[in-house]
Amino acid sequence: MSFHSIYAHGFARVAACVTTSHVADPTANAKAVLAAANACHEQSVAVAVFPELCLSGYAIEDLVKQDPLLDAVERGLAAIVEASSALMTVLIVGAPLRFGARIYNCAVVIHRGTVLGVVPKTYLPTYREFYEGRHFASGAGIVGEAIAFGELRAPFGVDLLFAAEDVPGLTIGVEICEDMWIPVTPASELALAGASVLINLSGSPITIGRARSRALLCQSTSARCLAAYVYSAAGAGESTTDLAWDGQTSIYENGVLLAEGERFRQGGQITLADVDLDLLRQERALMGTFDDNRRQREGFFRKVAFAVKPPAADIGFQRKVERFPFVPSEESLLEQDCYEAYNIQVAGLVQRLRATGTKRVVIGVSGGLDSTHALIVAAKAVDLLGLPRENILAYTMPGFATGGESKTNAFALMKSLQTTWQELDIRTTATQMLKDIGHPFGKGEMVYDITFENVQAGLRTDYLFRLANHRGGIVIGTGDLSELALGWCTYGVGDQMAHYNVNAGVPKTLIQHLIRWVIASKQFSDDVNRTLSAILSAEISPELVPVKPGEKPQSTEASVGPYELQDFNLFYTLRFGMRPSKIAFMALQAWKDIAKGEWPPAFPNDRRKAYDLPEIRRWLEVFLRRFFAFSQFKRSAMPNGPKVSAGGSLSPRGDWRAPSDSSAAAWLEDLERNVPV
Repeated sequence: MSFHSIYAHGFARVAACVTTSHVADPTANAKAVLAAANACHEQSVAVAVFPELCLSGYAIEDLVKQDPLLDAVERGLAAIVEASSALMTVLIVGAPLRFGARIYNCAVVIHRGTVLGVVPKTYLPTYREFYEGRHFASGAGIVGEAIAFGELRAPFGVDLLFAAEDVPGLTIGVEICEDMWIPVTPASELALAGASVLINLSGSPITIGRARSRALLCQSTSARCLAAYVYSAAGAGESTTDLAWDGQTSIYENGVLLAEGERFRQGGQITLADVDLDLLRQERALMGTFDDNRRQREGFFRKVAFAVKPPAADIGFQRKVERFPFVPSEESLLEQDCYEAYNIQVAGLVQRLRATGTKRVVIGVSGGLDSTHALIVAAKAVDLLGLPRENILAYTMPGFATGGESKTNAFALMKSLQTTWQELDIRTTATQMLKDIGHPFGKGEMVYDITFENVQAGLRTDYLFRLANHRGGIVIGTGDLSELALGWCTYGVGDQMAHYNVNAGVPKTLIQHLIRWVIASKQFSDDVNRTLSAILSAEISPELVPVKPGEKPQSTEASVGPYELQDFNLFYTLRFGMRPSKIAFMALQAWKDIAKGEWPPAFPNDRRKAYDLPEIRRWLEVFLRRFFAFSQFKRSAMPNGPKVSAGGSLSPRGDWRAPSDSSAAAWLEDLERNVPV
């Protein structure tokens, strides 16, 4: 299977379909279903759901009890079943069917010329505008049965699951309309029994506010059940004797909206999305209480097997993938995330100071993004504690490669925040240390190796800790989540260590947006905001290696890779445990074209980039080596700091526990075997 096929990476394409209803005309409705089914097949859809009673029409009242209509429904189903033999798509169609002495409101699951099974509706609304109890029997308690209509025979009951043999993780569970509006839903039981894709065929006439209620129920079901939820409601063509219809379609996955269709559309529509079956499996494995719940409510379900036979080629990707998974591109969501992240950091530091009775904080300020953000978190924390800003002891400590711009920005920020600030030039002490240990630089040679860099980083931290001892404060760490992931920090007496690290849970790609939010929400004065804006425009550099006039300063990203890619790799590794090959596939979808997809608000145009697969693969390999085989020992001894993002933290006391002596071999093997060069 091609690397570029979604079915090679644990995805399955699903569809929520609405056809124009022909009231009490099953033949016409069957033709409409088949037209949509063929369109789904052409787009390599694995599962397609149609509205409740779409073969007969939902709003036909007592006509549903007429034998000519029911006979026509059976003929329409037979036509769909016969035509489906050439289609890869599993079709889930609503129809009234006779069983025993009653009529049932059913979902008929059809695939490749057979009826895989028929699921009757359990909960029949018979209140307000609904009168289903007059027409149908409930499917409650029907298990282990079989139904025959025309020449077709199939399993019948509420105990059915439909499992794909050749698409790992694709197991379908079906409920019908009202089934999702009750406290304990069939979907919950189906999910606990193994269904990863939950289907709801709905009639559901529209009234003011009902669409919001449907969306809430779909979203919450997908979140609670750790499942995909595919919803299709009846639309145009239904009888409007006393009601109206909007044809709402939506697809959710683990609480996230993947796709929704246009409401009140005059005609049919197909809403597509590629659901991530691997993600759902990982979530269920991670959340042990999901399985605990299953074992308390375990019931017997029949599993009906089928083979999708998905295409091996590239069929495109029907799914939004954020370039910055830690940074939503929707402005309102980003604003909310920044508000919460900043206040989480502030609240964590406030509590640490209050619990220890500490009145002062000590912080090193370089003029870079991380120390800038840590400083404005500290400023807000002392404000909330009613302490003067002078209790922030801020130090800029220029070394051999400190740039004029960053030093100017550091001075401006410390002054405008009204901190107690000082410059401590570490060059003399660093030269002496390099001389004492016999380093070539101590003898006048221009050797800029890792020792040269770490002597500077270590001295800065050493000064800060001794200053904290001397002045009765605690050292505030500034290193971020991305640096911890890559091991891009000096261990022990270095920037890896602090008394409390407010940035430990914040990825590099989010920090710039946090600073923008601080500016936009006017947390500080205008002169502070002007300096913050200047800092945002500077290039990320550790400023440890001197450069000649005209040369570019040392670049962190030239060594460890673009943080925007490495944060992408980190998110899907840490949050979902995805294979490197899948991460590469998703990164390609997100980053291959500057013009496609959304960018976070206020993201500068001149910093927008695209990456091809070789570049993505190259930096992913760097990430895997550094994350799995190199830097865990630094994380195992990291100081306290608040978890900020749902993407996870790297604290050994929190989300991530790993051995310091691990190998990256398994991850590198997957990259080598499955990602083309």
